[in-house]
Amino acid sequence: QVQLVESGGGLVQPGGSLRLSCASSRSIFSFATMGWFRQAPGKQRELVAIVTSSGTTNYADSVKGRFTISRDSAKDTVDLQMNSLKPDDTAVYYCNGRSGLTSNWGQGTQVTVSS
Repeated sequence: QVQLVESGGGLVQPGGSLRLSCASSRSIFSFATMGWFRQAPGKQRELVAIVTSSGTTNYADSVKGRFTISRDSAKDTVDLQMNSLKPDDTAVYYCNGRSGLTSNWGQGTQVTVSS
């Protein structure tokens, strides 16, 4: 059983920054892909950013230039640096790790962007 745990969520003002972190019971470098998803009230869960085992990254158009996904070998975590946050970024953010046909999810961390 794989366990993923997100941290770093909170309340920030528009234009502010947050850094989310995802820790796993197995090395994050052992997954084929790891990513961050989010789900806002009344909206479908969407992929925010993904990083493959080779280090290739992809982002949703809505966050390009503002968010950065990275793997931290020292901490063995997958992080999501979020800058220039907007109210529309408000959502529960979930960490995902995929290995073969198995997809693992964390329980989510709330990010609220509001004045």
